Amino acid sequence: MKKIAISIGDLNGVGIEIALRAHNKTNKLCTPIYCIDPVMLTWAAAMLGIDVPKDFQTTSCKGVFDITPSIPTKASAIASYNSFLKALELVQSKQADALVTLPINKEAWKMAKIPYKGHTDALRDLLKQEPIMMLGCESLYVVLFTHHIRLKDVAKKISKKSLCKFLIKTYEALHVKPIGVLGLNPHAGDGGAIGKEDFKINKAIKKANKILNQEIFIGPMVPDTAFRACNVNKIKYFVCMYHDQGLIPLKTLYFDESINVSLGLDIVRTSVDHGTAYDIAYKDKNPSLQSYINAVQKAIDLTQN
Repeated sequence: MKKIAISIGDLNGVGIEIALRAHNKTNKLCTPIYCIDPVMLTWAAAMLGIDVPKDFQTTSCKGVFDITPSIPTKASAIASYNSFLKALELVQSKQADALVTLPINKEAWKMAKIPYKGHTDALRDLLKQEPIMMLGCESLYVVLFTHHIRLKDVAKKISKKSLCKFLIKTYEALHVKPIGVLGLNPHAGDGGAIGKEDFKINKAIKKANKILNQEIFIGPMVPDTAFRACNVNKIKYFVCMYHDQGLIPLKTLYFDESINVSLGLDIVRTSVDHGTAYDIAYKDKNPSLQSYINAVQKAIDLTQN
């Protein structure tokens, strides 16, 4: 079976509970290696009232601290970052086949002065590669041209050259068609009446299709109706210009089962598509396991391609 390195995430959140409750399922799919200090595992499990399975394989990493459920802390951030680095090390050293990440807390990472907004930004720097963020499930996938940047900065990032390069890299990672490309402005700009950015998007689409010598990309699609194409035209892959443009429809329709996939890297990395859920952490609320299980399954599938 494939070995999957599990970055355990923020221990003040739901990640460790999800890992423990899903273990019997994931252990049948692969050999999970959990990156967590054994002391922290014992403490977290005791606080949750969950017995640690005997075959719960761990690899120790730095970060012993007092768990404070539902509160972002510098200590929890450092432990989650160390877990991520250890999991990445296992994959890079071929001790594991893929990396699956449970949620970190961005506010906590900022408190700890970790120089990244999240896993994707860290992977970009640590691997010296440009990851493409794709989120979704078998019914709908959204690929984000920009993600964790301010909304007012999105338009500045759009150029014919940069978007064309992004589209080609997306196709080379996925090898699927058609792929819808959303416009930026309402009504995809209405012929320039509501902004000129959509002209650049249109040119990038045409150039990418010409380079690929296929009609891969369709658009720019009007953002407020584009996702109807899932049912009408059977399109299930969409390139979105910014974070919420793609994630609002995705999380509204498929919150529990969606995952995050980093495309275009030398390693396979998948993740849950939700946060630390501080509102239910350590409160016996039985968080959904589906996104995590799907992330593990997708990581296994990608290692076999």
